[in-house]
Amino acid sequence: MSTTRPYSPGDRGPEPSGASGASEGGAPAAGASAGGATAVPAASPGGRQVRRLSFDGESGVVPLARDFTRQALYAWGWLPAATADQRAAAEDVLLVVSELVTNACLHAEGPDQLEITCDKKVIHIEVSDRGTGQPAPRTPHRAGRPGGHGMFIVQRLCLDWGVVRTPGVAGKKVWAELGAPA
Repeated sequence: MSTTRPYSPGDRGPEPSGASGASEGGAPAAGASAGGATAVPAASPGGRQVRRLSFDGESGVVPLARDFTRQALYAWGWLPAATADQRAAAEDVLLVVSELVTNACLHAEGPDQLEITCDKKVIHIEVSDRGTGQPAPRTPHRAGRPGGHGMFIVQRLCLDWGVVRTPGVAGKKVWAELGAPA
């Protein structure tokens, strides 16, 4: 299912103080790292954890996004996976990140930022870009042909996905949510 909403379904309001990666004194918060990546430790109720990666001036953004996501999955205990189901869930997250970032590269002048949020039950992935297009699975889906499978894969693997646009602001955020492993 695809939806266009003024907010993401898991949006819980403004980020808690310090969630931008800087502490109140202006110094980088614990968990901030070099290279445009900002890892924000969980500070909110319910164990919600957020990590952000800025792609400003970066090349090789798809492998960069996968590596960043893999590091987050290790930090959050999704990896190393103890069971085949847990391993499959982590691989699904990495595949969805790859597809969303690739689509931003191919159809939207490249991604601006990747944000991954994890709580006990759901991983929420958001890729922002400056593109005006509306992502959608190619219809009809032709499984035997190369290319054009990205949003079909996202649709099949995710609990939900959609697009968030802010009036008066160029671009969009494409989001997807996946369930935590059992």
